[in-house]
Amino acid sequence: MLSRTADHLYWMSRYTERAENTARMLDVNYQTSLLPQSVEVAKYGWQGVLSISELLPLFQKKYDQILPERVMEFMVKDESNPSSILSCLRAARENARAVRGALTTEAWETQNTTWLEVNRMLRAGDFERDPGQFFEWVKFRSHLSRGVTLGTMLQDEAFYFSRLGTFLERADNTARLVDVKFHALNTEFFGAATEEDLEYDFYHWSSILRSVSAFEIYRKVYRDVIKPERVAELLMLRPDMPRSLHACLHEVVHNLEKVKNEQSTETRRRAGKLLADLQFGQVDEILATGLHAYLTQFLDRVNELGWRISQDFLVPTR
Repeated sequence: MLSRTADHLYWMSRYTERAENTARMLDVNYQTSLLPQSVEVAKYGWQGVLSISELLPLFQKKYDQILPERVMEFMVKDESNPSSILSCLRAARENARAVRGALTTEAWETQNTTWLEVNRMLRAGDFERDPGQFFEWVKFRSHLSRGVTLGTMLQDEAFYFSRLGTFLERADNTARLVDVKFHALNTEFFGAATEEDLEYDFYHWSSILRSVSAFEIYRKVYRDVIKPERVAELLMLRPDMPRSLHACLHEVVHNLEKVKNEQSTETRRRAGKLLADLQFGQVDEILATGLHAYLTQFLDRVNELGWRISQDFLVPTR
């Protein structure tokens, strides 16, 4: 496969997944902001969204104050923000258009319709009327895109590069989402928290689980009250949780194996090592050494994997 074609397919999937995960991150913060809390705590939550997304400097160039409506607008429809939902969906559609011949008709029409519809919805004010419903729509369109790809495309290199982009982006975003919640609440008291603390914080933990479609899964797996250390374990180390770091890295390793070439040996080794750390990791050890530090290191390693994939297979221009 031509590296340019692989590049467009890889980034089409990454941008689609990024739009979904931006919606998820905003949704969990929006839902949490509706709970009783001080103005300072609410502000810190919105600042956390920008900081973990590495967009705080860009936001501060445009706005002098962090307000919920400004953060939401910046992250949803600001075209000067390359990671806004609108920018991501446009980039996904443009990458799909560039390799129209490598996609099935259904896959292309899904991307194109999503782009046309999001513009219509933003012009009509649907986002302002009901942010939660808008975020659900973004997630649904991403699900539809993946489902159409899986259900209609030949499982060849085009398919594998598309899947590789999806799961590398998902690993990055799941780690950021977990870090937003845990770091923002400074939850380095694991094991010392009282039952009252955990009960009071029930809605916060349930909101993050719902943001990654894991609330019902948590209930099924643990059959107990929601505890922070178990949330961390579920979203990081469980191989059977679709959006966990473990599950994402398993897919990255699998798809790298399918497209391997003479240059990719080191990339596959590093991906396998990262997967092994998750396979044999224990949540108690991770929490003892510091969850924020662990996730920061994980993000650095995922970003390095993305750079190596670009060097080995794609057009290394991004």
